[in-house]
Amino acid sequence: MQRLTAESVTLGYDQRVIAENLSVEIPDHSFTVIVGPNACGKSTLLRALSRMLKPARGRVLLDGETIHSLPAKKVARTLGLLPQSSIAPEGITVADLVARGRYPHQGLLRQWSPEDERIVEESMASTGIGALGDRYVDELSGGQRQRVWIAMALAQQTPLLLLDEPTTYLDIQHQIDVLDLCAELHETQGRTLVAVLHDLNHAARYATHLIAMREGEIIAEGAPGEIVTAELVERVFGLRCQVIPDPETGTPLVIPAARKRGARVAGAVPVAGGA
Repeated sequence: MQRLTAESVTLGYDQRVIAENLSVEIPDHSFTVIVGPNACGKSTLLRALSRMLKPARGRVLLDGETIHSLPAKKVARTLGLLPQSSIAPEGITVADLVARGRYPHQGLLRQWSPEDERIVEESMASTGIGALGDRYVDELSGGQRQRVWIAMALAQQTPLLLLDEPTTYLDIQHQIDVLDLCAELHETQGRTLVAVLHDLNHAARYATHLIAMREGEIIAEGAPGEIVTAELVERVFGLRCQVIPDPETGTPLVIPAARKRGARVAGAVPVAGGA
């Protein structure tokens, strides 16, 4: 059994069901990426896997035990989460927020240590915010704040790390920086990563295991090179496309079909030019 699994779960909010009888196993030591159209259940599944959402039916297992039966601090030492929207306490500095990632490792017999300090500094450096330690989080740009939250998740140093749209608010350079960092954590430290991404080409480039969802169901899963086809993209996203090898990585690259040139909007009236 993999460390993190969901067995026949029904997920939703109040009376609205998002996914029903859904089962998934996250391969150990994988970089798993969940993709699909808006409102298909990607983030809902991630919330359930992270213990933030309790299934109406079925169960989520962490190391073979029902995740909701485990003490919160034990879960936090095993599984880290970067949620989609995070709000920092007012007046907190970057360094103090990142340091909160070490909270699950504190206790009566273990207080703040030089090792904690080192881990916080390394987490800040690896996300490019080493020079922002004394700045207040609420005065940073959206992209800078996102990197602060990622640094806090890294400082937690869990073997499993779940990230809900970690590239939100980031420009293209910092999107690649963050995904390169995730890939490095996976490759060099053997961490199991699970991320929700909107960009299918980013997902295909970085994932070792891809889960494609639509309307609360898993349509396909496996290595991107094995499952990403034009037929799958049209089935999941309703998008006509070609899939070719990425010239940089050889992973699948989705090229959307171009609109027909010269097509006019129905009812549009040509505007006459000239003096």
